[in-house]
Amino acid sequence: MIDTLRQHITDRLGNNVDDKLELVLSCFEPIIIDRNQFLLKEGEVCKYVYFIAKGCLQVFVYDNDLNETTRDIVTEGTWCSELMSFGSGNPATENIRTVEPSELLAIDKPNFQKMMQTVPQFEKVYKQLLETSYANSVYRINTFVALSALDRIKWLMKYRPKLMTRVSSKLIASYLGINKDVFSRLKAKL
Repeated sequence: MIDTLRQHITDRLGNNVDDKLELVLSCFEPIIIDRNQFLLKEGEVCKYVYFIAKGCLQVFVYDNDLNETTRDIVTEGTWCSELMSFGSGNPATENIRTVEPSELLAIDKPNFQKMMQTVPQFEKVYKQLLETSYANSVYRINTFVALSALDRIKWLMKYRPKLMTRVSSKLIASYLGINKDVFSRLKAKL
């Protein structure tokens, strides 16, 4: 599991971090967790940033009728957190749950801050995390506002095709912002 993170960091930072790579890796706690487990619930303070070595996570909110609206479905080789809560210490506005059994590497805020201070290159990983999270959210929102339900499904098939067979239709419909029955009907037409 730690080798996946080692490779991820090396791919992004090159050999610039070799002398401190083991220090960085030692700040992460391995977590093996079953499917359908909450890593964070709305109202709690987010204490970790997770690197997904294996598995799949859902980041979502509940509406007034307790229906889920999925902001993101996060898979291997990427990071996941509720960054606003993690950074500010305020209660989270989102939930994070495992979609399938997952192997994660978690870093808490004190270790995260320590890495930012003692390993300057680590700040680059954090900036990439923030930029990617922001860009994905804005792109998805702007794209989905302009697309019909059918075009959203086509978008997913083009840009994230593995999700179509990996996660439930209900979860995909929530991610695409369409009714699950409409999703099933439109998917059958493709």
